[in-house]
Amino acid sequence: MTNGEQHDRNPYQQSQQSGQQQPSGQPYPQPYPQYQQQLPIPRDESGAPPLWAPWYGAGFLDAFTRFWKKYARFDGRASRSEFWWWFLANAIVVLVLLGAYIASIIVWAAGATTTDEYGTTTSTGGFPGVAFLFLGLLALWGLATFIPSLALGWRRVHDAGLAGPFWLISFVGAGIAGIVFGCLEPSPAGAQYDQPDAPRPPA
Repeated sequence: MTNGEQHDRNPYQQSQQSGQQQPSGQPYPQPYPQYQQQLPIPRDESGAPPLWAPWYGAGFLDAFTRFWKKYARFDGRASRSEFWWWFLANAIVVLVLLGAYIASIIVWAAGATTTDEYGTTTSTGGFPGVAFLFLGLLALWGLATFIPSLALGWRRVHDAGLAGPFWLISFVGAGIAGIVFGCLEPSPAGAQYDQPDAPRPPA
């Protein structure tokens, strides 16, 4: 098992392995008794869990495609691997588009200005259309990912056992709270936020 899988395992498996018996023979107390008998999360032939469930140990492409499949789903949970792989993918796209925009401005500025013998600089052309293109693509990407990014953060705090509105704190303080939320351990209490028709143990 890799380090990433060890840090992002299903918390119910951890509780079953680490909370069986005390040395005296008595079971350890369970902080969330209503979730201690949580059923295993089913998986399909490819190893992917259903969309209502978190995907512990998801890979880069798995997290990227799952992000779009759960576009505006605020129910359920998202694992840390789902959250951080999407964070990386989004950062790559934004940096590429922003870098292309800046590069087009630099190229345009170098070729669209002239300096005469008196040191006077004049512009020889309007703003480059290619820069507008990259700027427009960047804006469209931001609009397209705003709702699913909000939903992903909502599900991430669910996985930590917190109510979804806690994610709104991430919009304050330069996103530091979002980093903290993204690093929180999974909690068995997060099962309460799963889809209502998901399999549940008897109370």
